Amino acid sequence: MDASTPTRLEAIYRRESRRVLATLIRLLGDFDLAEEALHDAFRAAMEQWPQTGVPEQPRAWLVSAGRFKAIDGLRRRARFDASLAQIADTLYEQAARGDDEDVEDDRLRLIFTCCHPALPADAQIALTLREVCDLTTEEIARAFLSTPSTIAQRIVRAKGKIRQACIPYRVPPREELPERLDVVLHVVYLVFNEGYSASSGDSLTRHDLSGEAIRLGRLLAELLPDPETLGLLALMLLQESRRVARTDAEGDLVLLEDQDRSLWDRAPIAEGLALVQRIWSARRFGPYGLQASIAAVHAAAASPAHTDWNQIVAIYDLLVRADASPVVALNRAAAIAMRDGPAAGLALIEGLLERDDLQRYAPAHSASAELYRRLERIGEAEAAYRRALELTSQSAQRRFLERRLGEIGSSRGTPHRRPGR
Repeated sequence: MDASTPTRLEAIYRRESRRVLATLIRLLGDFDLAEEALHDAFRAAMEQWPQTGVPEQPRAWLVSAGRFKAIDGLRRRARFDASLAQIADTLYEQAARGDDEDVEDDRLRLIFTCCHPALPADAQIALTLREVCDLTTEEIARAFLSTPSTIAQRIVRAKGKIRQACIPYRVPPREELPERLDVVLHVVYLVFNEGYSASSGDSLTRHDLSGEAIRLGRLLAELLPDPETLGLLALMLLQESRRVARTDAEGDLVLLEDQDRSLWDRAPIAEGLALVQRIWSARRFGPYGLQASIAAVHAAAASPAHTDWNQIVAIYDLLVRADASPVVALNRAAAIAMRDGPAAGLALIEGLLERDDLQRYAPAHSASAELYRRLERIGEAEAAYRRALELTSQSAQRRFLERRLGEIGSSRGTPHRRPGR
């Protein structure tokens, strides 16, 4: 018996479970049946692999085990529902023929299925975050500023719609791609963001998600090398290049201006910069291409002092026309603070915080807190940091905010009490 098998199995679950699920959904044609099969497959692995060892291709083993366990389960239930017998026989015949498609595209197929236009937009995103990213309903509810029960109902209804409408599990034909692309790019970006800055947990990043989003971005760029598809891929590559430098040895957050730039990965930076150059040559700029252009300016700067904030603000001026979201406006205000000083940026952020949609957005409060701190408006900085802390569940970000509060307490000559959750 190999004592390391349980640890290896846990790592395989983190790395492969969503890919296995995506393939099982294609093979079995049902979300709930595939999820049950996934758990059965890992349960079988827990029982068998300590005795037999981890197979050379664990993902293929898990897919096969889950598939046949689902077929066995359908046959057992067929004693009470005769219609299940035919489904089980059909699935068994398909497995026996080995008529599998390329499993590398299964997660892309799954995203297009979850983002089918027959589903409401909020259901598309919630279902994708649940099935592709393995986020809990609680985590998705926080992202939507909603309740877990509402999100759960939304996901259940979306699965039911896919089943009842027989929505195909496939990447659409090329002629349909342009009209389907926007929402898929949006969802892939959400997957990346959850990997780049996890919404909860001990680790700031989830490389499994950011890496998978980049892989999906490459597939989309091959399917349709539209400037926005290239822009999203470039943006993800440039952001991911800084991953190692974004935390210190203790896993604490390191701000961009304090990062050791020698740790930045030059290969994705070079690839991202080349993609940005292609976008500018095409002279077609959408939100992802413009965000990638901003990331490119940061990537090209040898140090914080060499950052061209004039250029960044100019690109943000274009971006707010393409995407008038409050988050883009917030990021533009932060850039103006770097170019024109904290007072100029703070005036904009204070105006933005009057909007209801940013009241529960932690980065807005932490951004204002940073500017209050730089202006030595300590009481307002402390209140803003505390508000950001109330809205933050991610451990590394919480430690950063608590450290800032501690520094403020020390500067005022008063003891700092560690904030509660």
